[in-house]
Amino acid sequence: MKRANILTVCLLAAMIVGSGCSSATSSSADPLSGTWTGQWGPTPSRQTDVTVALKWDGTTLHGTVDPDRMPFELSKASFDPKTNSITMELDGPNSRGQTVHYVIEGKVSGNAMSGTFDRAGEKGTFKIRKK
Repeated sequence: MKRANILTVCLLAAMIVGSGCSSATSSSADPLSGTWTGQWGPTPSRQTDVTVALKWDGTTLHGTVDPDRMPFELSKASFDPKTNSITMELDGPNSRGQTVHYVIEGKVSGNAMSGTFDRAGEKGTFKIRKK
């Protein structure tokens, strides 16, 4: 009978330790990788749909920005997990179809990201959510 009680206590302890490990792992889960959708634009009345696909390996950030079913590769990107700040750069079209340089800066808060962009001097905002 004592062996059964000791075995039960050992199994319960293992379950408690194991659940603590899994919650620690989930709290440090990758906050960026995945598909993000929302809107961006130069004014509140001129917002268009945008999809951002990101892959973060803990140090390097890669991805695409897709404003109109034509994704553009990020040429430069960074994420600071201490401040949740993100910066992305790419060359893509402006509203006149000319290729211009974008600088996108924002903050990640849970499954939401928002911030500003500069499209060759034309400034705007964005708000996207992780799917």
